[in-house]
Amino acid sequence: MVTAAPPVACPLSVRHLGPNWYATVMGTAAVTTAGAALPPHVPGLRGVLAGVWVFSLVLLLALLAARSVHWARHRDQARAHLLDPATAPFYGCLAMALLAVGGGALAVGRDVVGVPAAVALGAVLFTAGTAVGLAAAVAVPCLMAVRHRVEPGQATPVWLLPLVAPMVSAAVGPQLVPLLPAGQARRTLLLVCLALFGLSLLATLLMLPLVTARLLTGGPLPLALAPTLFLVLGPLGQSTTAAGAFADVAPGVVAEPYGRGLGAFAVLYGVPVMGFALLWFCLAGAHVWRARRQGMRFAMTWWSFTFPVGTCVTGAEALGRHTGLVAYTGPAVVLYGLLVAAWGTAVVGTVRGLLRGELLAGPGRAPAGPRRATVRTTSGAVR
Repeated sequence: MVTAAPPVACPLSVRHLGPNWYATVMGTAAVTTAGAALPPHVPGLRGVLAGVWVFSLVLLLALLAARSVHWARHRDQARAHLLDPATAPFYGCLAMALLAVGGGALAVGRDVVGVPAAVALGAVLFTAGTAVGLAAAVAVPCLMAVRHRVEPGQATPVWLLPLVAPMVSAAVGPQLVPLLPAGQARRTLLLVCLALFGLSLLATLLMLPLVTARLLTGGPLPLALAPTLFLVLGPLGQSTTAAGAFADVAPGVVAEPYGRGLGAFAVLYGVPVMGFALLWFCLAGAHVWRARRQGMRFAMTWWSFTFPVGTCVTGAEALGRHTGLVAYTGPAVVLYGLLVAAWGTAVVGTVRGLLRGELLAGPGRAPAGPRRATVRTTSGAVR
């Protein structure tokens, strides 16, 4: 008697496609927005950046479609994602993906689709991303407090993701300010961006001590989670970028002395924050180096090396504009090189994992790794 073999799931099934996959869009768009403001004008660079932006847009549309199918056909798994404290924070990635692609449209997308279409696309994605970001910033912490059962030892930098999304809105929104009618419209949008800046900054300051305490008292994170330490750079670099953007558009929009005050704030805030970002960069790098030596393999968490580093590039660029110091423009170029290298590595690892059927496999099919590195969630975000 011949027994039929059990059906094999398609390696590209969307059942285990979690919201963490939007990080691929964020990292790709970061290459565009960070490169667009680099001080050196490299011949042909803008064309390359436009191509990368188109790729990020296509990737966003593909993921939106795939996640829609996921919600329609695998509602049980989607609900499990929301009820999983390790996965729910990744819903902040959806908002940041929308905002990152919208910011890229305003920066270089106009070279591809034209100015009117780029402005319209940027405005739509900014509005949608801001709405989703605010919803995630409220809903995810509420779920963690009411439905999830979390302990201090479970704190990871992933918890910051839904809180950083409004800061991305604060950094992207000023690009739209000059496009609005002078007067009330421009002033309102700028002040809304300032409010989003404060919302995200204060919420991050509440959450970051939990992450730091977990790291200092609980020991290093599991190997697969070590790259997520770079997520802390996100609110640091993005807030510095936002402060610089406020100073760029404030003159003529808000009354003096607030316009000049925002210019001073960009420097007085950005310089110490980027100093702390340098400290954390070294700390996170040391942990990742240790994890790599102990056998850390590629996982989707490697995308943590992209978008947060991109925010530090734009933050350093903002300080370079407002201080005129090469001490900031030079490191921005170096950081951008690291960003491109990290993005290329993440892309290769992701494509390889998809072709092997590993990244979209269920937790039971995940490749076995060192015991201390085994971290599984319903999303397959960490393996």
